[in-house]
Amino acid sequence: MEKITLKAQKRKITGRKVKSLRKQGFLPANLYGKKIKSQAIEFSLADFNKAFEKAGETGVIELEIDSQTTPTLIRNVQLHPVTDFPLHVDFYKVDLTQKVTAEVPISLVGEAPATTQKIGVLINPTNEISVKALPKDLPDKIEVDVSSLDKIDAAISVKDLKIDTKKIEVLSDPNQVVAQIQPPQKEEVEVPPPTEEAAVAEGEAPSEEGAPEARPAGPEPGRGKPAEGKSKEGEEIPPKPKK
Repeated sequence: MEKITLKAQKRKITGRKVKSLRKQGFLPANLYGKKIKSQAIEFSLADFNKAFEKAGETGVIELEIDSQTTPTLIRNVQLHPVTDFPLHVDFYKVDLTQKVTAEVPISLVGEAPATTQKIGVLINPTNEISVKALPKDLPDKIEVDVSSLDKIDAAISVKDLKIDTKKIEVLSDPNQVVAQIQPPQKEEVEVPPPTEEAAVAEGEAPSEEGAPEARPAGPEPGRGKPAEGKSKEGEEIPPKPKK
């Protein structure tokens, strides 16, 4: 593996004042590890970007501070929530003869026949797995060939990955899925509410608006016993004779 070196210097500016460093093109960082005291450092942002692009979070970076070189791994990169601009970095000093634990990213390669034939969609539920190895044996990524995924529910798990187990110990669950074919999601079609005419046609009660007015109880107008003094046609009715 290519040797990656990053020149740094001790940092005297701390706290909120580190904003001034960023304005000058420098990135604040910390170096820590076993049997060493945490140390505040700084370096050129441009130099860090070049080193980080090559090493990622699993490649060894030789930090050069005051002519002394320290093998390290990047443990955390704090990014601006909006611009993704690096704000701070933590470096962990490693012993090249001792195994370390790291999260290695998963990279899907190839084409899944199930997706090209539009049978299903490819998902990647696991973006990285946990491994343990010597610092120089840590891979920068683990490639997963998905060309065998040709049907619904076809999947690749951690146990299926091609890893040199003599050098790398996998700590993640062997049954953890890293790639899988799932059925395509059906688009939901919004159904408009039925119109009043449709509701009536289906036997539903019409809305209050436009409904016939309720009739009072009792005989309907023009029916039943006629009022005394007039016939149904409005003619005069003679009074009943007195007894």
